[in-house]
Amino acid sequence: MTTVSDIQAWSLADHLASPLPADLHGWLYTDRGSLTRRLTTLAEGAFSVVPLEEGWQVLRDDECAALHVAEGSEGWVREVYLRGHEQPWVFARSVAARSALVHSGLDLPQLGNRSLGELLFSDPAFARGPLEARHYPADWLPLPVRQAGLWARRSCFSQGELRVLVAEVFLPELWRAARITP
Repeated sequence: MTTVSDIQAWSLADHLASPLPADLHGWLYTDRGSLTRRLTTLAEGAFSVVPLEEGWQVLRDDECAALHVAEGSEGWVREVYLRGHEQPWVFARSVAARSALVHSGLDLPQLGNRSLGELLFSDPAFARGPLEARHYPADWLPLPVRQAGLWARRSCFSQGELRVLVAEVFLPELWRAARITP
């Protein structure tokens, strides 16, 4: 169950409750480009997307609030690992409300192992909202990467009535590859 503190925990850079290490600021806020492209460069091309779970689900309350839909709304949920050199570097969760998605023409169920980020960044009709960050709750992560204190960011991509909320959780293997100490 999502609590009020979970909903309010997402913050813009200048409103973070806990200080953000300087090395992470660029990853979470400054770089507004495609994370897929940045990871592909870091991995020297050895980048892949591994789908974990996709389907219609009841969205979390924090997601409903960000998408401006009623609590308990159903939406398409896509969870993937973004991997470099076959190591999970980022856990990504993307959601869109059913009410807007079914009329949009965007076929999220057919993405497979393609990057949603690349799709959103390649379509100029999508506008990206502000980046927010937080420590991601451990119980929202898949078991193999579950741990407390991992930094995440999210933003909403909009095209007309459609809003796609993309959350990206930065895993320890990424920081090792980037030679950053969070």
